[in-house]
Amino acid sequence: MMNLFNNINNLERSLDTSSLRQRTISNNIANVDTPGYKAMDVSFKDILASEKSKFTKQAPFQGYKTDSKHFEFGQNANEPKIEVEDNTSMLNNENNVDIDYEMTKLAENNIWYNSLTEVMNKEFSMLRHIITEGRR
Repeated sequence: MMNLFNNINNLERSLDTSSLRQRTISNNIANVDTPGYKAMDVSFKDILASEKSKFTKQAPFQGYKTDSKHFEFGQNANEPKIEVEDNTSMLNNENNVDIDYEMTKLAENNIWYNSLTEVMNKEFSMLRHIITEGRR
């Protein structure tokens, strides 16, 4: 039997992750001029691997990496992780925050969050319709 609340649970996790990403990006923007600060981002690779393995009965897919920045597959964690990008420097003060890139990520995340809240509202509307048997 399919759980009626699977979509809502998945949407809730997605909203939590989007909120974490918003805080991380905002922190990067706030520290754009802080000497030695290294930009952070939220990693979804573990979530992707976990969700992908649910749809296959065989061992999780193992990706072949030709670059250190490629995603790794096959791990079992279900929570997003904050990763620090410490391999680069944008300024002479060892800070690597690119304000244009961060603002783009912020706008993208805002669109994603708003889309998720719309879908969540539609899920609740559908449940309300089912509970009231279509009566107002």
